[in-house]
Amino acid sequence: MSVQMWHLIGFNLFVAAMLALDLGVFHRKAHEVKIKEAVLWSVVWIGLALVFCLGLYHVEGKEPALQFLTGYLIEKSLSVDNIFIFVLIFTHFRVPQIYQHKILFWGVLGALVMRGILIAVGATLIERFHWILYVFGGFLIFTGIKMAFQKETDLHLDDNPAVKMARKIFPITSQYFGDRFFIHVEGRTLATPLFLVLVIVEVTDLIFAVDSIPAIFAVTTNAFIVYTSNVFAIMGLRSLYFALAGAAAKFHYLKIALAFILSFVGTKMLIVSFYKIPVLLSLGVIAGALILAAVMSIVNPPPKPAQS
Repeated sequence: MSVQMWHLIGFNLFVAAMLALDLGVFHRKAHEVKIKEAVLWSVVWIGLALVFCLGLYHVEGKEPALQFLTGYLIEKSLSVDNIFIFVLIFTHFRVPQIYQHKILFWGVLGALVMRGILIAVGATLIERFHWILYVFGGFLIFTGIKMAFQKETDLHLDDNPAVKMARKIFPITSQYFGDRFFIHVEGRTLATPLFLVLVIVEVTDLIFAVDSIPAIFAVTTNAFIVYTSNVFAIMGLRSLYFALAGAAAKFHYLKIALAFILSFVGTKMLIVSFYKIPVLLSLGVIAGALILAAVMSIVNPPPKPAQS
């Protein structure tokens, strides 16, 4: 698949237009995002991803389309894990729901830039040093095993290095000032807790990107497909958060499925020189793991916390 520069420019212009439409029209005024609105936007973003996939199928053929769909599914499933963390962050800092969309909007914008850089670096490394695939594969298997056995722990957000650095650079106010990240008082620039939360969200996504981007490179080394599948999944993350935040904890088998998926794609990378697992088979395995996790979570729901 040969991607010309105008394809990338056109895609980025589309993303910029959607972001402008989102913040400038639909969310120009801060408001609490209801589940109905969140579900609608989730459907819109999933629909746009599928339309793009059909376009790839029509222009480039079956293989690139399946690669995009598999990469999108991997990134989408891993982004659900972000939701658990975002819930903890917003709860810890008592972020009013009316301002959560703005944080996620700017968080997504920063994520798009960071992931674009990481994908470009990853693609260059793989092109020049093919053995880096084995490093990515081993890392993903290690991450998958760690995720499977890791117990839920406190994030210790106040001790986070990013939080400490932000506090050193900017004095932080003790209260929120609407949806403002900074305020000016007596000639001084002060950051609000909203800015602090944004910093943590950006750092959290960067950590997740280190896992998810190598996982998509296991499906394809085409940087355009890796980038576009990442973008579509990340663009739909905000609406997915508001749609699933309240129910995310009920899907307690999801972490096991994600651990299996990371280990599977890591293994796929390690054996690529001996056997290349077909993309369609990879798609079936990943989709099957997610469906099984969802069904098991419904059939065997987590125990309710004991009431004191």
